[in-house]
Amino acid sequence: MRITPPAFARWISPILLLGLWQLLSSAGVLPASTIGSPVDIGRAAWDLLRHGHLVDALLISLRRVALGTLFGVAAAIAIGALAGLSRWGDVLLDPPMQMLRTIPLYGVVPLFIVWFGIGEETKVILIALGVLIPLYLNLSAALRTIDPELREAVDTLGVTWWERARHLTLPAALPGALVGLRLSLGVAWLVLIVSETVNADSGIGFIINNARNYLQTDIIVVGLLTYAILGLITDSIVRLFERRALRWQAGAAR
Repeated sequence: MRITPPAFARWISPILLLGLWQLLSSAGVLPASTIGSPVDIGRAAWDLLRHGHLVDALLISLRRVALGTLFGVAAAIAIGALAGLSRWGDVLLDPPMQMLRTIPLYGVVPLFIVWFGIGEETKVILIALGVLIPLYLNLSAALRTIDPELREAVDTLGVTWWERARHLTLPAALPGALVGLRLSLGVAWLVLIVSETVNADSGIGFIINNARNYLQTDIIVVGLLTYAILGLITDSIVRLFERRALRWQAGAAR
């Protein structure tokens, strides 16, 4: 008999890791000068929350990720659909995208600073580029691998464009697109960390960078854990949507 794990089961391993961390800190294996215990980290987090610094930084970082993700997803859907559904689109659009994929994203930070300055535009564009590539690759691949016999059957039935998109294109592309979205969201947080620690005067990365100057390792860990928790939450949201959207697919989003 197969037992489905409850929703909270995904939090079991992080909680166990926190318990092990506290145990090693209490035993002196992890000295406080290197990294504080979860209790010390909790106190630092509470102080940041109590003074409003963490909430303000969190809202700014979330806004950057939301805008970058919105632009990146829109571009990935448009380019991926053209490359995946059209041979000419694939020939013309895929080579530049593959070239862009091989360029180290972090290496273009200095160039973007020259072009767009150190304002919000640079951070949002970097996040959008990070989101664009994984989603494009998965979406275009899913569209290109639609069964030709299914395409032929749909053409034979003489369905409308909307019916074709609803009953063939969307179901075929959705699993790959959702995998790409999960990868893209992970990249978005990684790019945010880089952009906020290199050239920012606000956000979670700014808190981390400022704490580094004063050797406040507990605050640095608070910032890193905030990134990690946000990444886990966004991934869980996509997985939840995946389970609901792919009910028809056996074994989807396990």
